[in-house]
Amino acid sequence: MSDLLQILNTPDFQSKDTLKRQMHKLGLAAGDQLIVHSSLKSIGWVAGGAQAVVEALMEIITPEGTLVMPSQSADNSDPSYWMAPPIPENWHQPTRDHMPAYDPALTNMRGMGKIPECLHRHPATIRSPHPSHSFIAWGRFAAEWMAEHPLEDSFGKTSPLGKMMEHPVKILLIGTGFDSCTALHYAEFVQPAPSRSPQGAAMYVNGVRQWATYHCIDMDSDRFPEIIKDFPGTVATGTLGQAETQLTDMRPLVEFAVTWLQQNPPTQEPNN
Repeated sequence: MSDLLQILNTPDFQSKDTLKRQMHKLGLAAGDQLIVHSSLKSIGWVAGGAQAVVEALMEIITPEGTLVMPSQSADNSDPSYWMAPPIPENWHQPTRDHMPAYDPALTNMRGMGKIPECLHRHPATIRSPHPSHSFIAWGRFAAEWMAEHPLEDSFGKTSPLGKMMEHPVKILLIGTGFDSCTALHYAEFVQPAPSRSPQGAAMYVNGVRQWATYHCIDMDSDRFPEIIKDFPGTVATGTLGQAETQLTDMRPLVEFAVTWLQQNPPTQEPNN
């Protein structure tokens, strides 16, 4: 959406202050531990854009809270899986040979949006070390939750999500659906016998750039809306700017999803 269309579709002036008032109404407060998925364009025109949203979130939860966002870098993955767009097959191995190693400060995100990209630039933000499936965090538990991120456990018990499951974390969706809810991948990773596929990424191993191979659990976020339909817990709805929001507690939802997936195995091969 162009800036002009955003302005035309925003009936009233919006700023960090108006967003903060709405965040209070949503139930956000100082000390909250929060994982956010967002679409800036869904909010409409706001003075300051992504920076206004990030600062509003920080000021509402304060440094006693923790602000987490996915910061996945899908470009740093095996090119044989790339479909949007694909590259010529004879480029696959040269890409593996020459892709720059994952750098928490430099490696770009793909498909995460302008709000996470803004949070990433904050000097107090910490990014986890997974070369493809990282998270970024700011606040009280940022260093603790982002410290380790094992290569073959992108979203499981030893990942940042696993650490977050030990705390009362809230999930906030701003203009997005639960099909983008990364926390639900935890439920896939803790299934008794999940299917896996070979993967790879460029990263530093003992200070040397290498193409590291590993096996990643197959994920299927298309099923997440089905889980939400059956979820008996509370999902509070509201608005932030022009965006529809959904807010729920992470642990009850993810624990329900673990059981739901066991009782509803996939009927076909999951999407990679």
